[in-house]
Amino acid sequence: QVSSGKVQQFPDFKSAYVATRNIDVWLPNDYDATKKYAVVYMHDGQMLFDATTTWNKQEWQVDEVAGTLQAEKKTQPFIVVGIASLHLIRHSDLFPQKPFETLPKKTQDSLYTLERNKSQALFGAKINSDNYLKFIVTELKPFIDKTFSTKTDSSHTFIMGSSMGGLISMYAICEYPDVFGGAACISTHWPGTFAAENNPIPGAFFEYLKANLPNPKNHKIYFDYGDQTLDALYPPLQQKVDVIMTAKGFTAKNWLTQFFPGKDHSEKAWAERLPIPFEFLLKP
Repeated sequence: QVSSGKVQQFPDFKSAYVATRNIDVWLPNDYDATKKYAVVYMHDGQMLFDATTTWNKQEWQVDEVAGTLQAEKKTQPFIVVGIASLHLIRHSDLFPQKPFETLPKKTQDSLYTLERNKSQALFGAKINSDNYLKFIVTELKPFIDKTFSTKTDSSHTFIMGSSMGGLISMYAICEYPDVFGGAACISTHWPGTFAAENNPIPGAFFEYLKANLPNPKNHKIYFDYGDQTLDALYPPLQQKVDVIMTAKGFTAKNWLTQFFPGKDHSEKAWAERLPIPFEFLLKP
């Protein structure tokens, strides 16, 4: 159920690269097939629209926020493609693969033994994020561009997510700079696991960014973070990323990092600030 616009559902969307999952496409109230729309691809699609259907009874309020911004002409017209994540293999789908593969084999093996809780491994399968991005770029995007009235170029194609979804959005714009013109990485999970001490993962991400950040001339990147619950791990790590962004030529024109003191790691917190990345990426 949405309170603004409408959602078209494509259940059990088949892929040669990743496990079958649901796709939800949100269209604004005044969607008109004779006009062309920018597209925002968002991870964890099952959490975006309707709190009555989510595991924690929270939602991103994407329909309300995107609908209001477009009605007020604060953004260009856009649609949102929600890509559902699969709980048991979410970490495997969304953990950036190339930085992981730079870690020593022994470190990789030890990470695969980590548990999320007593009954669930942190990684439910081998890391599969290169295939997850291939699915978005070579299967999902062509389907969306054929089915809806979209602007297909990179300057109107964006990717967004939180936590692990922030990591994979960062990875997507680095791996496919010709496809994505902007990324919003919200409460980005730089630790990769749940440990802050003696953790080699953030360093691997930082080295990857230094080598692979896209051209600032035609790409926009948004980061943010709080400092409560899981977000408490993020401030020192995001500050290191910000140094890299500056060194790679990003400026206030094409990059924004926002700190939200007192905010935690939840859909409620992300919904509150969602207008900021939407407006930053989709300026009219």
